[in-house]
Amino acid sequence: MSMTIGKESSGDKLTLALSGRLDTTTAPQLEAELNSSLDGVKELVFDMKDLEYISSAGLRVLLKAQKTMNKQGSMTIRNTSSEIMEIFEVTGFDEILSIEK
Repeated sequence: MSMTIGKESSGDKLTLALSGRLDTTTAPQLEAELNSSLDGVKELVFDMKDLEYISSAGLRVLLKAQKTMNKQGSMTIRNTSSEIMEIFEVTGFDEILSIEK
């Protein structure tokens, strides 16, 4: 199972729509995308409507993105499924990340 990243850029706002599984195999793909895309971005939005699963590797990438965005703007996570939300809550990431319910 893979992951696809839909990318929508508008001014200094970047929206990444994730679908599939964000795990050890696909986390480097997202990390590479973020490394090449975050310059000048003040608002980063993750749309997780179609994300089925996130592993600790995926959480690490989100944490790194959050640290970057803390310096240059804001990061928001939208449309999380109850399964993904549960992972955020169990790991305490719901306290670190800005999640729109």
